[in-house]
Amino acid sequence: MAEQDQVRTRSASVARKTNETDIKLAFEVDGTGISELQTDVPFLNHMLDLFTKHGHFNLNVDAKGDIEIDDHHTVEDIGICLGQTLREALGDKRGIKRYASVFVPMDEALAQVVIDISNRPHFEYRAEYPTANVGSFETQLVEEFLWKFALEARITLHVIVHYGKNTHHMIEGVFKALGRALDEATSIDPRVQGVPSTKGVL
Repeated sequence: MAEQDQVRTRSASVARKTNETDIKLAFEVDGTGISELQTDVPFLNHMLDLFTKHGHFNLNVDAKGDIEIDDHHTVEDIGICLGQTLREALGDKRGIKRYASVFVPMDEALAQVVIDISNRPHFEYRAEYPTANVGSFETQLVEEFLWKFALEARITLHVIVHYGKNTHHMIEGVFKALGRALDEATSIDPRVQGVPSTKGVL
């Protein structure tokens, strides 16, 4: 019963403080799409809210960073913390589907996210945006966030933006697809006995 309870409440939290950022983050895999986000990067707040809603997660982030320099450290470190909590929340990964591939259209843009919860961190990113910024947010930080998330979560993550004209739409498609793909890959499949690998461990 204790193991079943643990599966139903797959969650973790982390506090990470450096000379550049001070972050407290809590993540629940089996949530209801609720996010409480307090960062100094409004566009990232918007993307994390979409990720949480479409993945049916619960996410709480309280982050302060050296945005007087730029948003880089804050975005990067939130990605690190999110990856760490996902990895901890999933534990030994028993019963999960493991793989997922999701396409999400966002008006004229089409994004695809493919995930393997493999314990082998790898990241592939294929995206070319029409503009270097969305408001004050630098689009290159999307790649930085996703790479650090994949690295710390120890997952294989492929992100492809097939096409689009509006940079906001293209990035929004990525985060919606990420939420939906991660939701599917972490879902418990009653047909899966133990860990979904012939190696017997992930």
